[in-house]
Amino acid sequence: MFAPADSDATPRDDAIRLLARREYSRAELEGRLTAKGHDSAAVAECLDALADEGLQSDTRFAESFLRSRILRGQGPLKIRVELSRRGIDRELVRSAFSEQEGQGGVDWFALACETLRRRFSGPGDSPRERARRERFLAGRGFDFEQVRHALDHAWDEDAPSVP
Repeated sequence: MFAPADSDATPRDDAIRLLARREYSRAELEGRLTAKGHDSAAVAECLDALADEGLQSDTRFAESFLRSRILRGQGPLKIRVELSRRGIDRELVRSAFSEQEGQGGVDWFALACETLRRRFSGPGDSPRERARRERFLAGRGFDFEQVRHALDHAWDEDAPSVP
């Protein structure tokens, strides 16, 4: 997947190059740098230095990731799983969601409605079509209550939209 590390490139050089494009969690960076052939001790030392300098932050990554996934119309269950898969611990995930709440939060019910409305033109005429819409929202990471709400209200004329 990755080419062996350049003989001149240090773990820091490669990490800076990656971080210049987007935020990465510490675990993601560690995996990428070791895959490039860097020594794991040198990688750990480099990542500690980057974190101390504020160039890499799991907190910042989690908040950025959460915002981007909300804009994609993903629900809280899927976002939590994806953050954990990227090496973010539960406390940081909880903190990112709390921070989002502090900034006005997100109405997960309205987001489920909008996501469903964007994908489907109506609630479906048959049980099979309605089940298809349920599976779509569940796959996007919305919980049972949010799915039920969206199926009942997504096409109401006064259905709220998410900015």
